[in-house]
Amino acid sequence: MELKLLNDQGQASTFAASDVVFGREFNEALVHQIVVAYQANARSANSKQKTRAEVSYSTRKPWRQKGTGRARAGMASSPLWRGGGRTFPNSPDQNYSHKVNKKMYRAGLQSIFSQLAREGRISVVESFNLDAPKTKLAATKLKDLGLESVLIITDSIDENVYLATRNLPHVAVVEPRDADPLSLIHYKNVLITKAAVAQIEEMLG
Repeated sequence: MELKLLNDQGQASTFAASDVVFGREFNEALVHQIVVAYQANARSANSKQKTRAEVSYSTRKPWRQKGTGRARAGMASSPLWRGGGRTFPNSPDQNYSHKVNKKMYRAGLQSIFSQLAREGRISVVESFNLDAPKTKLAATKLKDLGLESVLIITDSIDENVYLATRNLPHVAVVEPRDADPLSLIHYKNVLITKAAVAQIEEMLG
């Protein structure tokens, strides 16, 4: 698979990459599954609701069973009453996680990388370094490359690059092992260094 190779001035040439990782047929159902699983596994069960046994109400019967003309009622903590306990309450130990096999996850990432390559949204650079940790330098460099919303995947995160890009709202810098499916489809472009391409091919090949 031929990827777009950019120099520092934004001029493009081609770069040969593995067809296994960057030339796979797109599997929409699999990509949807791993994205949903990634989002679900990031959820934390931090909400708590009370059952009818936990709400602070008297257990006294509100009124007698018959003769009032009203519906019969046992106690004010009933889930049918305002302020009563919940029938199926949220619990802090609730598990939202989805299981995804390693083989499926790798295949899903291959499918995403391949589709991004076909759409021309992946660019490769020799390296991505900055002389100083200044946001203006990072913004200027990305503008020269013709990129705005971009996920930068580098073989190792340089401190200057991390500090310079953390205040840019549509830019993120990660290492290949941290490239998740949600980020790959969220950003309009993906910028990968040559060394990072080799690492990705080794991980997913």
